[in-house]
Amino acid sequence: MTEKLHIIGGGMAGSEAAWQAAQQGAQVVIHEMRPKVETFAHRTGHLAEMVCSNSFRSDDDEQNAVGLLHWEMRAANGVIIQTADRHKLPAGGALAVDRDPFAESVTQALTSHPNISVSHEEIDTLPDDGQWIIATGPLTSGKLAEAIASETGAEALAFFDAIAPIVYADSIDMSKAWMQSRYDKGETEAERTAYLNCPMTKEDYEGFIDALLAAEKTAFKEGETAGYFDGCLPIEVMAERGRETLRFGPMKPVGLTNPHQPEVKPYAVVQLRRDNALGTLYNIVGFQTKMKYGAQVDVFKRIPGLENASFARLGGIHRNTFLNAPTLLDDRMRLKSKPNIRFAGQITGVEGYVESAAMGLLAGRLAAAELRGETLPPVPATTATGALVTHITGGADAKTFQPMNVNFGLFPPVEGLKGGRRGRKDRYKAYTDRAKADWTAWLG
Repeated sequence: MTEKLHIIGGGMAGSEAAWQAAQQGAQVVIHEMRPKVETFAHRTGHLAEMVCSNSFRSDDDEQNAVGLLHWEMRAANGVIIQTADRHKLPAGGALAVDRDPFAESVTQALTSHPNISVSHEEIDTLPDDGQWIIATGPLTSGKLAEAIASETGAEALAFFDAIAPIVYADSIDMSKAWMQSRYDKGETEAERTAYLNCPMTKEDYEGFIDALLAAEKTAFKEGETAGYFDGCLPIEVMAERGRETLRFGPMKPVGLTNPHQPEVKPYAVVQLRRDNALGTLYNIVGFQTKMKYGAQVDVFKRIPGLENASFARLGGIHRNTFLNAPTLLDDRMRLKSKPNIRFAGQITGVEGYVESAAMGLLAGRLAAAELRGETLPPVPATTATGALVTHITGGADAKTFQPMNVNFGLFPPVEGLKGGRRGRKDRYKAYTDRAKADWTAWLG
C-alpha cells in the first residue's frame, strides 16, 4: 500500500482507527489539532485523552452489551481496550482507568508505530481526494463542522455533553463517608470497596434539590438550543424533571449499608469513583452539570462528607456535534456524497468511549482493506460492533435519530428464547455466545 490513510482527530475513535489500519499494513497520518488549537474540555495534547468520565462502563461480557464490546475489541487487538486493561482501577465490575497514564500510553503506542505519524494542525475542509477518516468527536472545530454541514446539505444535529467534577480524596470527611460498591459487587476487596459513598437524610436531600434548582447555570450562546442525550443529563436537568428523579438515578440508595449508622437506611447516596491509581482523586458519579463554578462549589459542599471538599476540576458543558448517519453514510461508514471520506466515533451518532473506539476500529479496518483493493464482508449484526454500525447506517429512523449506546435492543432476537425480565439472563447469554462466535469468524 503506497497511498496513505489520513485520520482527522486523535481521540478514542481516531486513535483506534489509526492503530487498526497500521496493524493491517497501511501508512497512517493522524491529524490532531491539539495542542496548537485547544478545546474547552481537553487539558493536554495527548491522544485518546479522557475528557469526561474515566470509566469504560461494565466489563461483563456475558450479560452486558458494553462488556461484550470490550470482548470484541480485545479479540481484535484493540489499542484502546488493551491500554485500558493495563491502567485499570478498582470499579466494582466496571472498567475504569487512571486517565493520564492511559492517554500517555496510547500516545506512546501510536507515535512509536513505524506506520503512523502525527501532524498537529487543524483541518478545516473536506478533502476531495485520498482516503480519509473523520473522527473529530464531540468537539469538532467550527470550520470543519461548517464544511461538513455545507457538504451534507443539512445542519449538523447537536446536543450538549456535561463534565462531572473531581474531588481531592484527602478533603473528604470519612467520618461520614464510607467505601463500598453497590451490592458489594466485585471479586476482590478492592473491587468491593471501589466507590466512596456520601449518605443523605431526607432533609439533606430536599435541601440539596432546592439549592440545585436555584443555582445559577451557564447560559447558552445565541442560537444554541439544548438537546440532551438522556445518558448524560446534567443533574440539574434531571432534578427539573421531578424532585425524586435523582434518588432513582445516580443518587439511588440501594445495595449500600452505612457502617457509621448501619441501622439507618440513607434516603439518598452520592457516589464517587476513584479517578487515578494513587487514589488521590475521585469523580462524582453521574454529576455532570452546567452550573456556574461558584454555584457548583456551594451546592456540592451541601453533600455530607464534602462540606470541606477541594475540587481538582469542576463540571462544565460543551456542544456535541453528530451526523444524521442513517441518511448520510453508507454501510461501509463512507459519506455517500464523498466516498473517499469515512466517519468514525461520536460524530457518527454513537455515544460513549467504548462505542466510539469500536467504530474507529471498524473504520480503520475497512479503510485499510480498501487501500489493499479488498472489500471486507459486512460485520454480522449479531455482534456488538455490527449491531452498532447497522443501527447508525440504516437501522435507526433518520427522522428521530439520536446518539445511541450499545444495548441488546439493537441485536437481532435469538429464536426460541423467553422474553421479558424472567428470561433476560438466558437471553443475554445467548446474545453474547452468538456474538463471540460470529465476531471471531469475521476477524478470521
